[in-house]
This record gives sequence, structure tokens and C-alpha cells, in this order.
Amino acid sequence: MKALLNETEDKMKKSVARLEHEFTTIRAGRANPAVLEPVVVDYYGVPTPIQQMAAVSVSEARILVIQPWDASTLKAIEKAILASDIGITPTNDGKVLRLAFPQPTEDRRKELCKSIKKLGEEAKVAVRNVRRDSIEKLKAKKKASELTEDEVKDGEKKIQNLTDKYCASVDQLVSEKEKEIMSI
Repeated sequence: MKALLNETEDKMKKSVARLEHEFTTIRAGRANPAVLEPVVVDYYGVPTPIQQMAAVSVSEARILVIQPWDASTLKAIEKAILASDIGITPTNDGKVLRLAFPQPTEDRRKELCKSIKKLGEEAKVAVRNVRRDSIEKLKAKKKASELTEDEVKDGEKKIQNLTDKYCASVDQLVSEKEKEIMSI
């Protein structure tokens, strides 16, 4: 039973960690290299992440600089950024690309908050799915006479406590990210 609880907690931690990672890709008005993670460039027929083709750095609070290691890939990187859903047009000076992140409008901030809440809800659903799967495993063990009724009830209670803990953690992350977005 201890192994099942550890496995359950690990899966719930991964759901919360995934949410934290997704929050780093949300463009909140500040330059953050993580917004480029989903963008891939067609490099000699192979989809390649920008971070593997160029140095990505933050030169100022709102400007991201992309300096390709191979200057001939500059146009391909620019094309991939334009085709992505980042929503920023890069400026090309022949050597580097610059992405200037504009100050988000009030409407844009509200839109970002909605997407943050949606991502938070998806993370809570993932945590609850882990709970459901773990409880099903407990019941299967009871049916196979590996656990008693009391052990199953105790296990369900511990799994529910883990679920409550990680759902509260998701709510905390969502709240912090919303405050960050609205204070820009």
C-alpha cells in the first residue's frame, strides 16, 4: 500500500510540475526564453527547437534576442516564429532576431487569466484522475483479498488527502500567476 501511495504522490507532483512549466510559456509582457520552447524550425528537413540552433537571451526586460550559430538559419527561424502562435513579429537586422514584448492591454491580461484558470483546472482534473486510478487499484487489491476493508478505507482517505493537498497547490499556483499577470 505504501508503494501505491508513493506512486500516487509522484504522479500528482508531475501534474503540478507540468502546470508550472506551462505557466513559464505564458507570455506576460516580460521577455522569457521559455515562450520559444514550442517553436520548432525546419532545419534541413528536421524539426529543431530554436534553443538548439541559437543563443536565446534577454537583453532588456521586454526584449528577447535570438542569435543563430549559423547565420544562414536566420530566415528559417524568423519564418518559424511568424508561423507560431506567439503573436510577436521579430525584427531582423541580418545578424540577430529581436522579439519586443509589448505591454499587455487590460483585455489581454484578462484573456491570459482565463487561460491560466483553464490550465489550472486541467491540472486539477489530472490530479483527480490519478486519485481515481489509485482508488481503483486499492479496490482491485481488496477484491484479490490482498487488503482488508479497513486498509482500503484508510488508503482511500490518504489518497484523498494527497488529492486535496495537490489541488490546493494548483490553486495557489493559479492565484500567484494571476496576480503576476494583473500587476504588469
